[in-house]
Amino acid sequence: FSASAGFEAASLAKWISAPARVWALGPQLALTLFDGGARAAQVEAAGASWQGTVASYRQTVLTGFQEVEDALATLRILAAEAAVQDRAVTAARRSLELTMNQYRAGILAYLGVVVVQAQALAAESSAIDLQGRRLAASVALIRALGGGWQAGDPSPALTRADTR
Repeated sequence: FSASAGFEAASLAKWISAPARVWALGPQLALTLFDGGARAAQVEAAGASWQGTVASYRQTVLTGFQEVEDALATLRILAAEAAVQDRAVTAARRSLELTMNQYRAGILAYLGVVVVQAQALAAESSAIDLQGRRLAASVALIRALGGGWQAGDPSPALTRADTR
């Protein structure tokens, strides 16, 4: 709805008289008949923008799935590697035990003990390195699943009593 009021007269003298007053009240309809294709272009641009947004979202989702799958595959591979490495550590410790028994019995020189100790330490060092890689892969999986991880976050294992 719109309303308007005013004065209308041919001369200035008649302008201030009562018959010069005009008013109107009623519905108003405004419609653009010709816009040169501007609206069609706006609709097309909005559609293209929407398509771009959908494509970007789809790519983000696919990237997320790929990151999760990569992290899971890494964890599976590292778990298999850890099982093999644990057997190697067990074998190295058993070998060191046998070598120490041979040394105590006087059958073997101390140099043999040192060599086997170095091998056992190398196997244990590899197992520790592998455990670190598994923990890093677990963090990568948590991050890929949408969990946040910041270096400044306190360790969940620490409680208030532990910090005293």
